[in-house]
Amino acid sequence: MCIDCGCSTGANIKISKPESIENQIEKPQTEQQKYSFANAHSHILSDGSVVTHSHKITKDKHSHYNEEVVEQKSLRPTTKIVSLEKNVLTVNDNLALENRNFFRKQNILALNLVSSPGAGKTTLLVRTIKELQTEISFSVIEGDQSTTKDAEKIKATNCDVVQINTDTACHLEAKMIQESLNHLKPKKNSILAIENVGNLVCPALFDLGEYAKVVILSVTEGEDKPIKYPHMFRASSVMILTKIDLLPYLDFDVTSCINYALNVNPKLKVFQVSAVTGEGLKDWFNWLKKSSKI
Repeated sequence: MCIDCGCSTGANIKISKPESIENQIEKPQTEQQKYSFANAHSHILSDGSVVTHSHKITKDKHSHYNEEVVEQKSLRPTTKIVSLEKNVLTVNDNLALENRNFFRKQNILALNLVSSPGAGKTTLLVRTIKELQTEISFSVIEGDQSTTKDAEKIKATNCDVVQINTDTACHLEAKMIQESLNHLKPKKNSILAIENVGNLVCPALFDLGEYAKVVILSVTEGEDKPIKYPHMFRASSVMILTKIDLLPYLDFDVTSCINYALNVNPKLKVFQVSAVTGEGLKDWFNWLKKSSKI
């Protein structure tokens, strides 16, 4: 898990809009908004003490604040890891609850789209926005370790989008979403699509405040992914099997894949789609409309 590997330690996380519209977020900010991201985390010192603090990043300086020693006595490694994991996930869950309350008050359907890299999240999202944007207002938060390429594809549909570049971190967190909402300002009675970093492991742990996790699995990946990565499929409410137009050219057992997924999570809603041919998209669109109460 991320707590073990420390993937986000020291990550230079950036939240921005695609270059063509970046000037829209250069607005006067309050004292609390003058940092691009405050990443609360902990360090284990040589004596076993655990220090928790955040990095405050402004245009001209980088400082620490709210620093406190939360454990003075020497701890065994396993105890340290469990303590840190509980602390990080508790902070995240509290912020996720704030996000969820905001979404409910604004009647925003927030979906956390998760998958392996290359499963087709962005392609499906672009097709969905194009097909439904006359009926439903969309906004998007794009998560990638680097570049704004996917955000630019979304922006080309005239949909408002914010890019989060996570650097070495392999997942989005609730704090990142909260900061992005300050720039994005999604409309009431709309859909917010959060495209997570491509990864079937760590995003399963982190609640963003979403209505549902939607796991996207392509037929090019193999039908056994649900039993190889059960935590993600168990944490998700929807599974979308993508690129089904390629089935005639692949050795992929659709029935086995769906059975594996339902064995892991019997409540999983399953859609089979092709963003290229449009096959199966109607059912997916109907679910979106019903869930967003449009």
